[in-house]
Amino acid sequence: MVKASTLLAALALFSALLLSSCGSNNDTLQAIQDRGKLRLITRNSPTTYYLGRGGPRGFEYDLAMLLAKELEVELEVTQAFSLEEMFTALERGEADIAGAGLTLTETRASQFAATASYARQTPQVIYKVGRKKPRKPADLKGLSLSVLLDSSHEELLETLRSDGMDWLTWNSIDASDTAALLASVNEDRSDLAVVDSRDFFIQQNLVPRLEVAFDLGVEEEIVWYLPDSAKETPLLELINEFLERRQNDGSVADIRASYFDRDEDISRVDSQTFVGRVRRDLSNYQQLIEIVAQEQKMPWELLAAISYQESHWDPSATSRTGVRGMMMLTLATAEEMDVDDRTDPAESLRGGARYFKKLRQRLPDDILEPDRSWLALAAYNIGMGHLEDARVLTQRRGGDPHLWEDIMDSLPLLEEPQHYRTLRYGYARGLEAVRYVQNIRHYYNILRWQTARAARPEAPRDAEDLVPQSLRNLKLRAL
Repeated sequence: MVKASTLLAALALFSALLLSSCGSNNDTLQAIQDRGKLRLITRNSPTTYYLGRGGPRGFEYDLAMLLAKELEVELEVTQAFSLEEMFTALERGEADIAGAGLTLTETRASQFAATASYARQTPQVIYKVGRKKPRKPADLKGLSLSVLLDSSHEELLETLRSDGMDWLTWNSIDASDTAALLASVNEDRSDLAVVDSRDFFIQQNLVPRLEVAFDLGVEEEIVWYLPDSAKETPLLELINEFLERRQNDGSVADIRASYFDRDEDISRVDSQTFVGRVRRDLSNYQQLIEIVAQEQKMPWELLAAISYQESHWDPSATSRTGVRGMMMLTLATAEEMDVDDRTDPAESLRGGARYFKKLRQRLPDDILEPDRSWLALAAYNIGMGHLEDARVLTQRRGGDPHLWEDIMDSLPLLEEPQHYRTLRYGYARGLEAVRYVQNIRHYYNILRWQTARAARPEAPRDAEDLVPQSLRNLKLRAL
């Protein structure tokens, strides 16, 4: 017969273990707050996380930073070099959230806690212009196809193969960034690649010869993943409430716009020409551009974009109206900025950068970045007077005169008599100013993404590859 004291002790121990087990699921949020850090694991790419001149950037980073601020903790970011590494970190409890444009799948949802969806994307087959364009899955036969290892696209292809396309094969690349897939197609190492629509949309400017062949599947939900232990916990509930609220108040849309908005009027040919000129010509002036930009406290990529839009980096460029040099300065502006020789690259860049900075400083203090820079660019092209007219017209039409997005809609109206006759400075080529600013923004983004890609860390190398073959099986004895 078991003694009462022994039975009570056993019950007490069982109760303690039960409470401990339940508590481990419920105190995940408390653990984050006690730690003072929200740990995000993500991948390095223009769509998720990268280091810009001003520090960390990226859609996933900005969204996670909003959550960290609400929790009143710091955001700690770890970069994964493969999808497997990302999910392994979750399994080991080394990260609180995996956020990297990850598609919701049944397999992943069975192994991890998935949040509510905050965006959507479609798997797409990418091909190189000039090759025969496949239009449906059956057209993939006989073509080489690349996908990311452990991606949702592998699961999709497995489903197609089991549904009758038993001939379907593909090459799985062990990487975290779809740039590796796009490069394989662009460099003719692979005929096709499967890439998510969001990734391709933002990176297409870097590989303008690539296009979408067809959608491989339906639109899918993008979620964050948490460790399996976070299922049905206050932390998951809090994150889902956060994502829903931030979508309703427009925060998610604002972040999305800052990374995924693109001017559709800029053709693929323009992008291809710019990328080619970057490879061929920019190196001749990049060091000088960086020096001048540092002097004027502006991103060198922006100064490079302005000078390309103005002259295609040609120091001797001259227009029919008499503007000259790499920054295409008028004689009056050159005199105002103390530029003696407009065809001298250093003088032109310094004069143009100082003039841009002066225009930016003349704008009202309540116009914030990045709109402040876009408005200054418009003034560089069309003049401060006409820009002020556009701001007046924007306000008349119920828009916000502090936002480039609203002013951009008003500028073309400066060409219409019913509008410009009511304004102080009259007619102006407003549509040209819009295209001017949008082109520069486009080139600026391409240069920023290239800079971010060049600066990203390399994946750790396998030490086994560094050991000579003759030493790999050598057994050493201790001294």
